[in-house]
Amino acid sequence: MNDKLLRIGTTYIPVTNIEFSSEWYINKLGAELSYIDEDKAILNLANQSIFLVKAKEGQSSNFYDVYDQECFSITFEVDGLNSLKAIHHDFIDKQIKVGEIEDRGHSGNNFVFYDLDGNKFDVWSELSPAFKEKFFNSK
Repeated sequence: MNDKLLRIGTTYIPVTNIEFSSEWYINKLGAELSYIDEDKAILNLANQSIFLVKAKEGQSSNFYDVYDQECFSITFEVDGLNSLKAIHHDFIDKQIKVGEIEDRGHSGNNFVFYDLDGNKFDVWSELSPAFKEKFFNSK
């Protein structure tokens, strides 16, 4: 038997207003709503289940590294630089707070964006080879 962790099934994101945040994720990022109540919303986004959890004011999924730089806890992947540029432009059109597209010294390019509660996320232009093989080459 080859027992090992196979995938990340759910990510929990703290938000202050479940209704406003779930609408934001649906309208701005294209998430699909699976469930909502006063304390949480369950969304399908980027082949993963995202739980928006009602949290105290000022909470976020961000953290600070040893250099006091604010870090994100999630990186979304897109398929190539053209896709990265297109989604960056789309996010700007949707008035999502975004950073500039940047070269961080590794393969591909990235940019960051923020949700209504200041949760910081990353987008990378390099789609994982295993994901590409499984979901694009099998068609």
